[in-house]
Amino acid sequence: MGKKEVALVVCRTAAAALAAAGAAVLVRRQMRKSGRWAKAMAIVKELEDNCGTPITRLHHVAEAMTVEMHAGLASEGGSNLKMLISYVDNLPSGYEEGLFYALDLGGTNFRVLRVHLGGKEKRVAKQEFREVSIPPHLMTGTSDALFDYIAEALAKFVATEDEGSHPFPGRERELGFTFSFPVKQTSIASGTLIRWTKGFSIEDAIGEDVVGELTKALKRIGLGMRITALVNDTVGTLAGGRYNNSDVIAAVILGTGTNAAYVERANAIPKWHGPPPTSGEMVINMEWGNFMSSHLPLTEYDQALDTESLNPGEQIFEKIISGMYLGEILRRVLQRMAEEAAFFGDTVPPKLKTPFILRTPDMSAMHHDTSSDLDVVGKKLQDILEISSTSLEVRKVIIKLCDIVAIRGARLSAAGILGILKKLERDNVTTSRGQKSVIALDGGLFEHYMKFSASMESTLKELLGEESANNIVIQHSNDGSGIGAALLAASHSSYLQAPVS
Repeated sequence: MGKKEVALVVCRTAAAALAAAGAAVLVRRQMRKSGRWAKAMAIVKELEDNCGTPITRLHHVAEAMTVEMHAGLASEGGSNLKMLISYVDNLPSGYEEGLFYALDLGGTNFRVLRVHLGGKEKRVAKQEFREVSIPPHLMTGTSDALFDYIAEALAKFVATEDEGSHPFPGRERELGFTFSFPVKQTSIASGTLIRWTKGFSIEDAIGEDVVGELTKALKRIGLGMRITALVNDTVGTLAGGRYNNSDVIAAVILGTGTNAAYVERANAIPKWHGPPPTSGEMVINMEWGNFMSSHLPLTEYDQALDTESLNPGEQIFEKIISGMYLGEILRRVLQRMAEEAAFFGDTVPPKLKTPFILRTPDMSAMHHDTSSDLDVVGKKLQDILEISSTSLEVRKVIIKLCDIVAIRGARLSAAGILGILKKLERDNVTTSRGQKSVIALDGGLFEHYMKFSASMESTLKELLGEESANNIVIQHSNDGSGIGAALLAASHSSYLQAPVS
């Protein structure tokens, strides 16, 4: 064999060895990828199992909600549901007439509204509003400074009234005040501030009557206006719903946060020691975000989120069903998959480690992606988490994760509503005596996350059964925190008994 032949054999042998080595590396990579994929799928399966909401479990959740409602009505601190007495005992009927104002204060902006009510025929004849930003220094200043600023904004808005628009000249203007901070309500038009949230820290306002503080500010600038109702946004939603439909018995907010309010018989509230309401009814603000039960399907992600939150051990129901948290739960699952199963490649995307970077509206957009290549999912991953070049298989898994997290929240929301219906004995045909029961719903999660709201409604029907479900209606009630407050100012007007001249 000549030198050329020997060299050729050596080359062929080397090439074969390289090819074999390359194939081995490829096989090892495929095996490693397959192992990672199997690990990722195991994490998905574990989440799916732990988030399970079979009908039996949902009935247990509903029953637990009803038990906690009874306990919360019996005594203060007797339940994880506060079951706050709202002092609203006279919901709008639709016959209200006149010009009423509302102030909606619940964050870094506030709104002032003007509503013209025209009685049964004209209903809400006209409504106007203005939104005002609160300068940051006023959020940490003094009570007088904040309420003076609000009073001045109200005065400017009142100055834009059309000439002759006040139907009853000589009467003082009346206002409904939506105040979305923790207060201990002491009457329909008074309540002491317990604490500030949402970036506010005004020490000299804590323990003060917020209606009194606003009233003093109005007097300082000479604006004649009486505050006739202090409410929260859920009670306002109930008022707005009842105004449009006399069968409304409860309201639920499903937005960034969540809450529920409903109409209770006054004689079913043992902790109420005041005079019996002439209507025989009282609106109860449940503060249902704080509901907790051993029947809730909680995961390691929920427990970690709660532990790291500003209020560990509180608002557990809210933390698994509301818009503030759904996207964050999804982010935590994806982070674990990236860390333990290299779901997005060999390195964990840095942005994925940022709490609350993945918002629920973005999760909703991915969940509703119907394009053949799930382009919306890919774009959201790129734009928000800087994860590029994801495969269709990876995008499909993310859709599945969205479904698991959102559907759990939706089905638990339905169980909560069933709990209210059970308390009111409206959950079956026999006890409801065929009455229609309407639940007023509001909030961005309910309004915009269509797969969430559709699942919630279908689950409620499934829980009730076909016959009973025919008597239960879910109705969207928009802007309860605004127009609802104005309607409550009207239904609690100090001029209700005064003769109209």
